Amino acid sequence: MSSRRSEALAFSLVTGINNAMARLVDIWDNIGIMEEQRVERMETVKQHIEGLLNDMITEEEALKLRIRANIITFKKQLDTLCLEMSMDPYKMEEGLTVLQIEKNLRLRVEVLTKEKGERLKELHGLQQQDKELCVELCVTPYYIPTGSMPSCTQLQELREHIQTLSEEKKSRAKVFSGLREDIRKLMEEMGHEPETSLEKESVGHDEDVFLLTHENIKALKLLLCQMEVKKESLTNTLAELKERSMCLWNRLDALEQDCNVFQESVMGTLSDQITQWQGELDRLTDLQKTRLEDVIDKVRQELVAFWDKCNMGPEQREPFNAHFCDNNVTEELLALHDAALLKVKNYYDQVKPFLEALQRWEKYWALFQDFEKKANDPNRFSNRGGALLKEAKEKVKVQKMLPKLEEELKKGVEAWENDQGSAFLVQGQRVMTYISSQWEEYKQQRGKEKSERAALQTSKKGEMTTPFKTPTKRAHGGINGPTPNKIRKKTPSQLTRVRSSSTFISVPSSKPLSQVQMQKMRPLESSSSQRTPLLECNSTERKQPVEISYSDFASALSKKTSDSVFNSTEKDPTF
Repeated sequence: MSSRRSEALAFSLVTGINNAMARLVDIWDNIGIMEEQRVERMETVKQHIEGLLNDMITEEEALKLRIRANIITFKKQLDTLCLEMSMDPYKMEEGLTVLQIEKNLRLRVEVLTKEKGERLKELHGLQQQDKELCVELCVTPYYIPTGSMPSCTQLQELREHIQTLSEEKKSRAKVFSGLREDIRKLMEEMGHEPETSLEKESVGHDEDVFLLTHENIKALKLLLCQMEVKKESLTNTLAELKERSMCLWNRLDALEQDCNVFQESVMGTLSDQITQWQGELDRLTDLQKTRLEDVIDKVRQELVAFWDKCNMGPEQREPFNAHFCDNNVTEELLALHDAALLKVKNYYDQVKPFLEALQRWEKYWALFQDFEKKANDPNRFSNRGGALLKEAKEKVKVQKMLPKLEEELKKGVEAWENDQGSAFLVQGQRVMTYISSQWEEYKQQRGKEKSERAALQTSKKGEMTTPFKTPTKRAHGGINGPTPNKIRKKTPSQLTRVRSSSTFISVPSSKPLSQVQMQKMRPLESSSSQRTPLLECNSTERKQPVEISYSDFASALSKKTSDSVFNSTEKDPTF
């Protein structure tokens, strides 16, 4: 459509020129200008028109060259901008005229130039923020070469870097303020006056006095740690003064009301409290010197109480007996008693878990012995209301707990002894030896009781047994010697005699025993021949305790066969 319009305009231009020339010719005809003059005039018109057209052509040619030069320039600028801004090279569309190419390149250069300016402006602002943060935090700024154009990626990384530093600044500022506040509180609690420049700056209220560096944080943490150690030391000193003062109050029988009044009057910082308690301790110490005898008696009572708590035997108490029995009351003697009391208290604190475990073992040991005594009581079967079932459950629990506690004691004591290089003694014995002696003593007591029951049953059987003669074998007495006279006076019709391989057992009866009753008694007769005397009960020499635990005792007890009425004098091989 545009080409047709330009052709029409060109045709109209030619038509106009032709019409103008025709009018000139008419004018020349009317004027009467001769041919030669007409030619001259027409040459002049031609030259003028050609000159105008040539000027126009020259100008358009210049425009064309200028456009081409602009294209080359814009291309170079665009390539440079793309390289500086780390962008891909600009690609031209195909089929465009020179003017369109120039326009597109010019617009693209303008856009990139504007973006470059914005980037540089943003970079300057971000670098300023980064510099301030890095100075406060003493870290390295984000590196972008001076004079270079930052890419979008670099600007984004710089933004993230600044955001990270800002968060780190907040975090460090919070840590700094927390550390300074803790240090300030500790100093106030202790009554400590700042001495070094760091302490003075720490308790100051100027927030900008510290750079938020890791070194300063470490310095403040170290200072806080030192303050905590000092506070702990002062607290321990105060606790020690309190303990010593209270100990003296108890020794001197001070009134509880006076003690409470003094404790309520103590106030202020730790240093002030230490000063007040130290003054009270000095006063009590002076008072103690005037009442040494009563004080030493109190210490001795406390010392004996701790000896008993620690289950110390005579051998362990023997080294201090000379001082314990010394009646020459002096401050040196009191110091020796205080040192011994402190030593036994420290020992008690170390072995307290073992002593508590031993108390639990002794508790279950007493329950075990109680259950064993109840097992021999025939009247317990007449109990109603589920008591036997409850007793059985408790007994199972005791049987489980005893070996468990023994094993825990053994492992714990062995570890402690290896660590301390000394033995843990109970009444002068190693703990497992003590437990074994308890088992051994229990076994001997069981044997003694069994022997007494056997002797009692033997005497009863002796009263019911009488010797008699047979045609082939001479009668003899029972296992306890001749039959008592009151049995001998009974007539043969009142007794039914049962003959065994070694004894005669008489049972009062009004009629002879049946064959079934005779068969029931034969196993008892045969078992009586296998009984052995209880030699251990008659021995006057005490056995040395051997290592034995509840599990050993239970396994030995499970192998023992049940006793009957007729073999109660037999000695159990496990006892």
